[in-house]
Amino acid sequence: MDVINCVIIEDEEFNAKLLVGMIKKLRPKWNILAVLESVSESVKWFESNPSPELVFMDIQLTDGVSFSIFEKTTIESGIIFTTAYDQYAIQAFSVNSVDYLLKPIKESLLEVAIEKFDRYVSYLEEEKPDYHQILNAIQSKTKEYRDRFLVAGAVSYTKLYVKDIAYFYSENRVTFAVTFDKQEHIINHTIEKIEEQLNPKNFFRAKRSHIVHIDAIDKIEPYFGGKLVVSLNPHFDTKITISRLKATDFKNWMDE
Repeated sequence: MDVINCVIIEDEEFNAKLLVGMIKKLRPKWNILAVLESVSESVKWFESNPSPELVFMDIQLTDGVSFSIFEKTTIESGIIFTTAYDQYAIQAFSVNSVDYLLKPIKESLLEVAIEKFDRYVSYLEEEKPDYHQILNAIQSKTKEYRDRFLVAGAVSYTKLYVKDIAYFYSENRVTFAVTFDKQEHIINHTIEKIEEQLNPKNFFRAKRSHIVHIDAIDKIEPYFGGKLVVSLNPHFDTKITISRLKATDFKNWMDE
């Protein structure tokens, strides 16, 4: 998408100017239609203008939380949140298939977020995130876990449900998910980010490059030096070794 219209909702002038500058540098053809400073100003603007393709939205504004904008008007846009909120809010953003940028915003991460929007824009048009769910997660501090991933096929995108994934592994900086029925998919996230989004009751970071579902563990054997060797089903060609430092945590996890 060469040219899109976007809006920035940010109440700190310095942050707004910084974001405008980075957007103009990274996407010089984009149109920044407005820089809005409050909930009330944003509601008024969206009631008088068609929704742009993309909104950069700060969470906490001078007159309230920006999610209240969705309760007062309709926004049919992709959203990239800019936030200083904690892991519970960040978790909610990921679960609901929207992106976020932690302040202070880094240009490299802004580029990643924009590229994600470019790839997923058609999907977001069909399946809107639940912004009320995100707000509830922030207010209640109740951590949520990812339910599905969007994966790219040969000609279209499909949904891959977490409950169907036996394990994840990373190879040559590419992350793969292997399902219980032996299907392999490329996942557009790092192992580190995926680990944050999974329920630890079901998944364990067995080694730096692997996260395994408890139901995928076929056999556990003691190994030298206090380590453990885990066999998986579906079979994985490389030996999965649990380090001595992780072995106790792994056994406690299995015993829950």
